[in-house]
Amino acid sequence: MSLNAYQRTRTLAETPRATERRLIGQITGELFSAHEAGLTGARLMPALHRNREMWNTFAALCGGPGNTLPDEVRASIVSIGLWVDRYTSKVVSGEESIEPLIDVNRSILEGLSEEVLAA
Repeated sequence: MSLNAYQRTRTLAETPRATERRLIGQITGELFSAHEAGLTGARLMPALHRNREMWNTFAALCGGPGNTLPDEVRASIVSIGLWVDRYTSKVVSGEESIEPLIDVNRSILEGLSEEVLAA
């Protein structure tokens, strides 16, 4: 089976929560690897950009019509997205550490994992 066929099959079989968990896990891994490698400032940009892009997408989806998440959850996701956007700029400029971004992603990842286990 080719890689493309495998990816299509996974996409069809994977639940939205599993897709979110996989994406957050991948991006958190990239952030952690960059941090462990001692990268700072602009050298963190590829990982930071993907993280910012992910949270901006989550926030936009929560603000869009037809989103069935509870209002409180949607508001929290939008708030995290805004914080990630602002905080990322501080990391790039060297004012702040990448660690809080990793911590937030891990917390969300844990919540998604617990949700799957409870289902």
